[in-house]
Amino acid sequence: MKAIRIHEFGGPEVMLMEEVPIPEPASDAVLVKTYASGVNIADCGIRKGGNAILRPLLKLPLTLGWDASGIVDKVGDQVTAFKKGDEVFGVPTFPGDGSYAEYFVAKESHLALKPNAISFNEAAGVPLAGVTAWNGVIEYGKLQPGQKILIHGAAGGVGSLAVQIAKAKGAYVIGTASVNNLEFLKDLGADEAIDYKTQRVEEMLKDIDLVFDASPIRDNNIRLKFVQILKNGGRLVSSQLDFPYSEEVKTALSAKNVEGSLVRLQNYACLREMAELIDAGKIKVVISKVYPLEQAGEAHKENEAGHVRGKLILEIIKE
Repeated sequence: MKAIRIHEFGGPEVMLMEEVPIPEPASDAVLVKTYASGVNIADCGIRKGGNAILRPLLKLPLTLGWDASGIVDKVGDQVTAFKKGDEVFGVPTFPGDGSYAEYFVAKESHLALKPNAISFNEAAGVPLAGVTAWNGVIEYGKLQPGQKILIHGAAGGVGSLAVQIAKAKGAYVIGTASVNNLEFLKDLGADEAIDYKTQRVEEMLKDIDLVFDASPIRDNNIRLKFVQILKNGGRLVSSQLDFPYSEEVKTALSAKNVEGSLVRLQNYACLREMAELIDAGKIKVVISKVYPLEQAGEAHKENEAGHVRGKLILEIIKE
């Protein structure tokens, strides 16, 4: 099969199209014929060598790609939830058999049946960003109906899904983005949209129940501003697992009895709930651009340039 692999860490030029054997699923895993793969900023980070958490897990050569959609080709002998021919989406076994390839392997627990209402390309834009958003808003954020949530970086892949998840759960949703994306946030259902470059959230907001930082920008000074706007006993959740809270931020969190968390991917069962919300029309998947597999390097360049609205997709099979 064809796959985009790396034999060294570096820029997009280290990504090579190669012929490799089709992987075999373990007893608790599923082999999927890939129709599309999402492109995540995390993929770019892995291509460069990962962070302190991921680096020890990265064994070269490796196939990139951390979320995908496709059709089940083969199942392990302990798999009961899927059968050959099922349309699925989810998170591949990674590091290992990534989804920038014609086939990928995933644990049974990391897959769900694809929503009927969307295409394979759209479904591939959901898994990693969706699980991150769900865990941030629901698992760690403990968001309740009627609460106020600020989502920072709300126009990106994670943020745009977080806005819709929070709205579907009955929250009052405020999102930050660049000025060009403010109407986009309103279209997603945000009650308020703030230009993070020209407007100061610390002067505009107070008594927020939950702040979910879905931005790729790592800045503890911004986190201090988020603590200011949270109510006593509120919650601050960041998607930046590799960027711990500073001692100054920890002191500020403690002073307001605010719980500060970093998102770890722990609940993949949420893929099924998101599929239901998608089929109910409560979540839409926003695709910025679709590339063929052989142009994965160009997709990485665009992703790293920033300001992608929604997700970039690699199309492996045209529907």
